Amino acid sequence: MKILKVSDWAMSPKSNSIDLYHNSQFDPESPCRPVLFIGGTHGDEPEGVRLAEELLSWCEQAPETSQPWALIPCLNPDGYEAGTRTNGNGVDLNRNYPAENWSPEASKQRYFPGPGPASEPEIRALTDLAEKVSPRLFIHFHAWQPMVVVSGPENLPEAQALADSSGYEIKHDIGYPTSGSLSQYGWKDRNIPVICIEEQEKIDLETVWPRFRSGFEKIFDMMGTC
Repeated sequence: MKILKVSDWAMSPKSNSIDLYHNSQFDPESPCRPVLFIGGTHGDEPEGVRLAEELLSWCEQAPETSQPWALIPCLNPDGYEAGTRTNGNGVDLNRNYPAENWSPEASKQRYFPGPGPASEPEIRALTDLAEKVSPRLFIHFHAWQPMVVVSGPENLPEAQALADSSGYEIKHDIGYPTSGSLSQYGWKDRNIPVICIEEQEKIDLETVWPRFRSGFEKIFDMMGTC
């Protein structure tokens, strides 16, 4: 399918470029709501970046879909470059969303939510985009313990496709509070389902895409006609 690249879509605190890719149907003026794929929120989770990059490569060879989508391979290039969870300002981006439950509290420095909600340029860029295009689904890629975490309705078919492909269990809670997270901002505040893929951390990166490929193939098959 035809893929368009938006270079320097956003810039990190350390002036690293954040690129965004989308198909030709992606249009903020269209009533057809897109799927947003996000990799590399946490810089010490290279599994998520690899999955996003491999998905992008697969899309380049896949048939066209009439439904729009956009993909950010690495939302946190500063952290990815340094091998840290946090961005260049020392902020955990998945605690920085302007969710109603955003909190300045953090149990550890690695979870520092920033000086205020959406204080970070990466999150401002992403939430500005979400406000413009009103996505129907967020899917973001992480690594910790293997699971597919769903914040949204029961029996979400995209989540089931990823669970069937990977053999990972679907859960509706990661097991601890995540104030200011994408799940809170997306589902709790805006009623947009959020799927969080949690790959096994420190796994062989060559094994990540083959585990999820058939799940993503099903997801794109589901997109059908808008």
